[in-house]
Amino acid sequence: MSVSASLSPIPFGRLLTAMVTPFDNEGRVDFALAGRLARHLVEEGSDGIVVCGTTGESPTLSWKEQHQLIETVRQSVGSAVKVLAGTGSNSTAEASEATREAADAGVDGALVVVPYYNKPPQDGLESHFRAVAASAPDLPLMLYNIPGRTGCSLAPSTVARLMECSNVVSFKAASGNTDEVTQLRSLCGSRLAIYSGDDGLLLPMLSVGAVGVVSVASHIVGRRIRAMIEAYLSGQVAVALGYHENLQPLFQALFATTNPIPVKAALELSGWPVGPPRSPLISLNSEMKDELSKILFALRQT
Repeated sequence: MSVSASLSPIPFGRLLTAMVTPFDNEGRVDFALAGRLARHLVEEGSDGIVVCGTTGESPTLSWKEQHQLIETVRQSVGSAVKVLAGTGSNSTAEASEATREAADAGVDGALVVVPYYNKPPQDGLESHFRAVAASAPDLPLMLYNIPGRTGCSLAPSTVARLMECSNVVSFKAASGNTDEVTQLRSLCGSRLAIYSGDDGLLLPMLSVGAVGVVSVASHIVGRRIRAMIEAYLSGQVAVALGYHENLQPLFQALFATTNPIPVKAALELSGWPVGPPRSPLISLNSEMKDELSKILFALRQT
């Protein structure tokens, strides 16, 4: 028996970087450095940049700061690069307003996280995302499921109903398992483009139908992640597996504590003075930083 699977469209490219937000010594957003970092990430292989997501510390950014960041990155990378704005909130009205403003700023898509803390039931989640989709009907949306942070999970059956919204085109899968990808493809078909939300699961998720990744590690090893994706897509599975195994220590170190604490430390160690996270997050402790430094040194030797 032969089995064929329909391939999903690729609305935002294969490799998206969930970009950190740089802060200066006074804790203010360093917009100039944000623009330079965004351009660097594109030079290192990113097809697109996600601004003001979890890695960008959106919970501690004001709406004014977020809007200026979006505009800064949009202008810095040009129209050939995809820019997505994190516009999620646990308030439907706020998420809808932020999505409208992002559309007005000229982004290519919005990353909309499952509402956090208030733990709505599935009917409430469906209502929430329908309202956000209706607020900017021409803006492509990436639904973002990360139950470890939000306290509830968006069920694949709910996503299937949300496919009635023409601008729901993609899904960031960050529940920590590949089964989610399989269930989504089974219920939603190939029209939904699924992105891994976990660098360490990128290769397994590609094997079950994901189209790419929203990456944290691409701040440091963007070219290698792109090479892994391209090797897998060209049928060089052993080569892709080699990249996957070689990068595992870094993937694990970048999530040894709360993101983006480690990746900001990794950037500092790599010559990018992006500053520490905003409170209540803190800088990486010395023991973890020493281990991260060893991993980065080892990678530079390979």
